[in-house]
Amino acid sequence: MDGVGVDLPERIGDYAVVRELGAGGMGTVYLARSRSGRTVAVKVARPELAGDPHFRARFRAEVDAARRVGGFHTAQVVDADPDAAAPWLATAYIAGPTLSGLLAERGPMDEARLRQLGAALVEALHAIHACGLIHRDLKPGNIIMADDGPRVLDFGIARALESTRLTSTGAAFGTPGFLAPEQAQALEVGAPADVFALGAVLVAAAGGQAFGEGTPMALMYRAVHEPPDLSALPPGLRPVVAACLAKDPADRPTPRGLLDEFAPEAAEERAPEGRAAHPPTLLAGSRSAAVPTASPTVAPADADIARAGTVTAAPRTGPPPVRERGGRLAAGVASVLIVLGGVGYGIYATAGPDDDSSFPKATHELVIAESIVGGAYGWNIESRLPPRPQADSESQRGSTHFSADYTVTNSDHDTPPAFRKVSVYGSSGRYKYPEEDRDGLMRAMTVTGSENVSDPPRMISVPGSDVEFRCTTVDQKTVCGWGDDNTTVAVEFEPSSTLEVAAAETSKIRDDLRKPIAPSGTPSGTP
Repeated sequence: MDGVGVDLPERIGDYAVVRELGAGGMGTVYLARSRSGRTVAVKVARPELAGDPHFRARFRAEVDAARRVGGFHTAQVVDADPDAAAPWLATAYIAGPTLSGLLAERGPMDEARLRQLGAALVEALHAIHACGLIHRDLKPGNIIMADDGPRVLDFGIARALESTRLTSTGAAFGTPGFLAPEQAQALEVGAPADVFALGAVLVAAAGGQAFGEGTPMALMYRAVHEPPDLSALPPGLRPVVAACLAKDPADRPTPRGLLDEFAPEAAEERAPEGRAAHPPTLLAGSRSAAVPTASPTVAPADADIARAGTVTAAPRTGPPPVRERGGRLAAGVASVLIVLGGVGYGIYATAGPDDDSSFPKATHELVIAESIVGGAYGWNIESRLPPRPQADSESQRGSTHFSADYTVTNSDHDTPPAFRKVSVYGSSGRYKYPEEDRDGLMRAMTVTGSENVSDPPRMISVPGSDVEFRCTTVDQKTVCGWGDDNTTVAVEFEPSSTLEVAAAETSKIRDDLRKPIAPSGTPSGTP
């Protein structure tokens, strides 16, 4: 067989493997042929997912639903074996570049192609939602621009990945930049989350980024707090895309309503008399515009997943937010803020105040100093999120989030600094479960979707410190964290080192950043 490498499986079920297409949050994707010669894309779960009964159970249920999905704009599920040693899913192989690959090759789309892309994706979402599925990870890397139009891939997979408890493996729950606020908050996710992602996809197809660039944490933060950047879109599309990107899912349009907006005949009806809204054109993925199938970009999609910086959204630890009738967040709850907890980096809606006596006393606070470790590292003021007060919740009170990057400024010490760069993310407040907050923030700093864990997490005691430090090394970066009654912090070090060295440096950083609370009326000294 052409392209078969020594490490490829010979067969998966009844399908003969031809070559590897890529790897992503679920596992490895192979091009394979059925016994009659039909080509399929077979996605095989990673071994650690295969061993998780929660994944298998959800995978089985989602595959059953995915088999029912039809329509013009999805890749049909043709076979699956949830009970195999390594569960797998086979879909029709769709030749063509991903939308992300096409945009890199051809550049942004004009209004006509954006409208046609929007209409096609809305039809795909309608077919998926009609079978009781929510995609949860719609993005340019999951859209194939085939000769006959766009095809949406990987519907039904994200929910199965979400069920796994092996969160340290980096199973993708969604992609920051396309992730709806309710997903980031770990609230109930429905069809409006896919509509939000559709809006972000259209901004990307126009050459923009709805929530800019930056770390996954920064993108999630902006998706919840800040308006999207729609400047790349043609003016005629900005209102409908802005509606798709509404913060409250109850305010987003339905797929049926969106089809009325995007369909060419609807656009022509809105055009001024005597002037068409846009000339008739073929879709970017049509024969007149498709990238040749021999191109290196012609591979379905999971290779893009591995590069996309996906993260898992943390489960919300507090009670459900209070909602007004119609599903809208109540005014007192709508201020959602970054907090640390569970697994991943969550952005949660918070509940109202309760008995304050159950929380630790406020004795210390986090102070982001201009230099740390005896002046060895200096603060990079350009690389941080602003301090943000957080609403009280079931697990924390009076909390403020901080972040700062430090770089080596003084290498003349008797013992030169062990690292070139130090990134600090943390919160100051009163915490019932500080270790959980610490672990959640560490997870956010290490989950990329394709991480290489060279040192699994380990608790390390440092002489003279009253807390233990949790440390790990992932993707050549060592991360340590601590959690106490008043401060929860994770520190990322570059380059990597032994966990003991990083823990010792983290202890010094904690001494520099964790300070007794200043008397009432005295400035805290936080920049």
